[in-house]
Amino acid sequence: MSQVSIIVAIAENNAIGFENKLLYWLPNDLKRFKSLTTGHTIIMGRKTFESLPKGALPNRRNIVLSRQDMVFPGAERYSSLEEALKQCKEEEEVFIIGGASVYKESMAIADKLYITHIEDTPEQADAFFPEISPMSWKETSRELHRTDEKHLYPYRFVDYLRIK
Repeated sequence: MSQVSIIVAIAENNAIGFENKLLYWLPNDLKRFKSLTTGHTIIMGRKTFESLPKGALPNRRNIVLSRQDMVFPGAERYSSLEEALKQCKEEEEVFIIGGASVYKESMAIADKLYITHIEDTPEQADAFFPEISPMSWKETSRELHRTDEKHLYPYRFVDYLRIK
């Protein structure tokens, strides 16, 4: 069975999006996302796929979860997370990349979390990440970053492992 990892950037109130767009533009977060997910399978919901500016992400196997019989150029479609994961069992690590309902469903089965915690609370948000319970998750690494000319908010990269 593959390791299921969740990757996400969240605000202090667990907000992750508004009107199908990311809340923050952090070049270092995008670089980290790319370096971690390249060469792996990424699983996302339909709205997340539709929010990608250039469609399917290159150098990754893109899987979209949708019960609608639609075509997603450059991606495979499965009607459930369970069905998608069955198609990935030979893979070392599979990444869940959103949105909120897919994160919520996958929290129960994820092995690892790659979280970018952003030190800000947005004025508007309509998509949120579930609580990360310290009873279920232990922090394995933390990297702090201050603001700079490209990053308007301080942030930290934190990795968590599920407590077995």
